[in-house]
Amino acid sequence: MDVVLLSRIQFGLTTAFHIVFPTLTIGLALYLVIVEWLWLRTQNALYYRMYRFWVRIFAIHFAVGVVSGITLEFEFGTNFARFSQAVSNVFAPLMAYEGMTAFFLEAGFLGIMLFGWKKVSPTVHFMSTCLVAVGASLSAFWIMAANAWMQTPAGYELIDGRFRVTSFMDAIFNPSFPTHLMHMLLASYETAAFAVAGICAWFLLKNKSDIFYRRSLSLALIMAAAIAPLQVIVGDFKGQNVAKHQPAKLAAMEAHWNTNTQGGAAFVAFAFPDMVAEKNRFEVTIPGMLSLLTTHSLNGKVIGLKEFPAPDRPNAAVTFWSFRIMVGIGFLFMAVMIWAGFLALRKRLFDTPFFYKTLVVVQPLGFAATIIGWITAEFGRQPWTVYGLMRTTDSVSPIAAGNVIWSLSMFMIFFAVLGGSYFYFTLKTLHRGPDLTSPIPHLQLSSGVQAADAEFINPEKEGDACI
Repeated sequence: MDVVLLSRIQFGLTTAFHIVFPTLTIGLALYLVIVEWLWLRTQNALYYRMYRFWVRIFAIHFAVGVVSGITLEFEFGTNFARFSQAVSNVFAPLMAYEGMTAFFLEAGFLGIMLFGWKKVSPTVHFMSTCLVAVGASLSAFWIMAANAWMQTPAGYELIDGRFRVTSFMDAIFNPSFPTHLMHMLLASYETAAFAVAGICAWFLLKNKSDIFYRRSLSLALIMAAAIAPLQVIVGDFKGQNVAKHQPAKLAAMEAHWNTNTQGGAAFVAFAFPDMVAEKNRFEVTIPGMLSLLTTHSLNGKVIGLKEFPAPDRPNAAVTFWSFRIMVGIGFLFMAVMIWAGFLALRKRLFDTPFFYKTLVVVQPLGFAATIIGWITAEFGRQPWTVYGLMRTTDSVSPIAAGNVIWSLSMFMIFFAVLGGSYFYFTLKTLHRGPDLTSPIPHLQLSSGVQAADAEFINPEKEGDACI
């Protein structure tokens, strides 16, 4: 078997498993910051209970993300040693910065988040939550800088087959980096918001008068409403960036074979791209739409995939559909938020079971879109590891295919065990529900706060305040 293909499968599997966890921790960290800020500002015990519940989910995902992330980093050396040797002067500092700034920051203050309520002041605890959130986003900063550099390398010189940094500023802030980072951060926030909303909807279907899940759902929907349109806008900027710096990837994503010389390029809404025949089968097109989307002009020129030598073309059959599924999920989230806004205006947000069921169904789609987005980005870069400069076939380690088969088998068993443990503890935590009885630290509860806590604990006094 082909060691290149096996190494790509192993790295792809590890990435797909790992990316789920930092995606949720990045987004859930922001959610926790908002919840704790509301708790300190209002002294409403409901927000304290919300924080204590959702931080447990955060901790589980953080732990699994660390374990799977370490595995992923080792695979640079075990499976792609030639790549690691060639780009070590660029990658090693970025990975070190990620560890020294992001991981140390998260790990250092996570303990205070989880166990420091009675040991530090409210201000210090809130600062710890903020620093963990900053650390999660910093981790994305460095990882996306490294991956964006692979997409559009900058700030380097190539000497004897090795990339040497001439400007770290240019290497980090390469042309793909701004949209690469923002797209990932917004995807994380959006995914976390819909994950929380889906969990809350599940419990509200069983007990629609539960104020804890109603308030958690309201906050998640507000967060999603702010982020969903931003993600669409950033996605448009990212598409224009890809068209400018990675035209072969754009052509593959859009199954666009021939450069338009007269008139605008048609947008392929549906097709089965055929890489051998160099054409689309059963295609449905919209005239001029691709030019409008890519260049914001009805007659803009869009380079076709045939302009590139066959060995340099990404797989259009994969990237075409992965891109459309990702974009489709993004617009589906937009539609759900428009529906939520309509229900909220009519004060029926908590009286529509079908809306709850929809939130439960779409809950995992954020994770799916994130994985599929990475598939689009990485397949679209092929056959290069460093775009236009270093091929994937020249990047793998000089090892036997049997070694990769063995390690891939072990990883699949490891991920099955780790994934099973993750689901067990997550479902157990969700089933246990929020802690309604533990004393609230720090603050001498005023009569108003005591009333709010009693209102929360006793569903019969729930009211409509959460709306």
